[in-house]
Amino acid sequence: MLEHLHAFQDLARLRELSSILIHHGFGELIRRAGVGSFLERAGELLSAGADADLARQPAPVRARLALEAMGPTFVKLGQVLSTRVDLFGPEWIVEFERLQAHVPPVPFEAVLPQMTEALGRPPAEVFQDLDTTPYAAASIAQVYRARLADGRPVVLKVRRPGIGPRIDADLRILRSLAGIAGRELPELQRYRPEDMILQFGRSLARELDLEQEARHQDRFARRFAGDPTVVIPAVHWAWTSPVMNVQDFIEGIPGQDLDLVDRAGLDRRVLAQRGADAVLKMILVDGFFHADPHPGNVLYLPGNRVGMLDFGMVGRLSDHRRQQIVDLLAALSARDEHGMKTVLLDWTDDAVVDEERMADDLGRLVFDYEHLALKDIRIGQLLGDITAIMRDHEISLPADLALLFKALITLEGLGRRLDPGFQLVAHLGPFVQRVLAERYAPRAVTRRWQRGALGLLSSLGGLPGDVVRLVRDARRGRMKIEFDLKRLDHFGHQIDRSASRLTVGVVTAALIVGSSIVMTVRGGPELLGLPLFGLLGFLVATFNSLWLVWSIWRAGRE
Repeated sequence: MLEHLHAFQDLARLRELSSILIHHGFGELIRRAGVGSFLERAGELLSAGADADLARQPAPVRARLALEAMGPTFVKLGQVLSTRVDLFGPEWIVEFERLQAHVPPVPFEAVLPQMTEALGRPPAEVFQDLDTTPYAAASIAQVYRARLADGRPVVLKVRRPGIGPRIDADLRILRSLAGIAGRELPELQRYRPEDMILQFGRSLARELDLEQEARHQDRFARRFAGDPTVVIPAVHWAWTSPVMNVQDFIEGIPGQDLDLVDRAGLDRRVLAQRGADAVLKMILVDGFFHADPHPGNVLYLPGNRVGMLDFGMVGRLSDHRRQQIVDLLAALSARDEHGMKTVLLDWTDDAVVDEERMADDLGRLVFDYEHLALKDIRIGQLLGDITAIMRDHEISLPADLALLFKALITLEGLGRRLDPGFQLVAHLGPFVQRVLAERYAPRAVTRRWQRGALGLLSSLGGLPGDVVRLVRDARRGRMKIEFDLKRLDHFGHQIDRSASRLTVGVVTAALIVGSSIVMTVRGGPELLGLPLFGLLGFLVATFNSLWLVWSIWRAGRE
């Protein structure tokens, strides 16, 4: 099944990953995926066994530890999975959120050739006071402090050397395993593992491109240029490339250090409000938002200003998606379970949903929140309840909404760390009203009518030609009607196997009847005193009967 691995070049890495999973108690997953038997056929033996101490840990904890042991690619995968609150329960999300890449920094000498190639000259010719000790180190990049020739403090974010080939190998293995999981493990099929790994690969490629991250950062800086309460570091494009970006250094208080916030005399409540307003503007007004606003990516500056860092993970919302979010909030505030169901069904793609049961679940959700004013609702709890309903109905959130939900939950948690009385929904109100006002403004309504009318006229104008082509194809016998029925191939395969068994059964019955007749006829060749051809017929019938029993038993296990 894993023969698609590129000329066995990833065999050693696959063995390493399999050993880690077995050690952490996921040997059954390896067995069901067929990885163990594949490695044995390739001459690789898996000697690792499950750790008895680890086996007593809950599955989410073991999964986190296994992902950390497997390296940067899988740590990033776990961090992406932490956004999928629609697919995993709270106990899994908590563990995925704890994933940290505990990677020691590589020596400056190993990074220096990459810096020199990116700059086109030695960094000492460009920067002053370049500190060779990393200011920060993560799984994908390391950060160094320096100064420009004019004395301006900057940071250099440099991709780790050699990380690209390792990630490419891991992604090849993940794509192969995702294909197997989609076919062989029914309980994983609803997660769409192949699509998930495809999206993850794209996300990781964007995160590896530090120039792309700088473009995101520059876009946010332009959109907040007129807001003195939000600070986003400026990018120095002359020294920025896919393997390194250079940006202003911001001196501030890390988001985790609340004691230092108090000692600096900053107002926690104001900081929470300004941080929330900044992210909500990104989401509901701009449609382009920081997808991971956790304390490590936030700085608090004098004057109760908020600085934002690390724009590797961003989300984008179309106008239609933003309207859906507003409709969901409006339906909730109006206690309108039908309106909520309409929005959720728009997110189901091709999933088959029991609408009556969903309406009942949403009715209970509305009842639970009925006594609360909208300003008193905790958005994290609300989104958790909604995603629990989606998990129960096996509905997967589109990727952009998964990032949005995660960003909102993280934002509310950040606000509550600063101000225990913080209510994110209270800050949503003005932005929702702004979006609704824009939706129903005369100019917007006129524009939608114009687009609709032009689309209708275009369709009507092309209708005569479409009818002519349809009639011409019908006359020439080239008219086709295609049906896309799910699992039709599997159904056809089942019919084929049933027909084969029926044929063998009929042949076996004929052999038994014919051999019984031959046994009564004397004069031909004999074996052990019995007619030879009759005996052979019974032997073949016995073999056929055993094959039929085995085939039916195997089909039952599948």
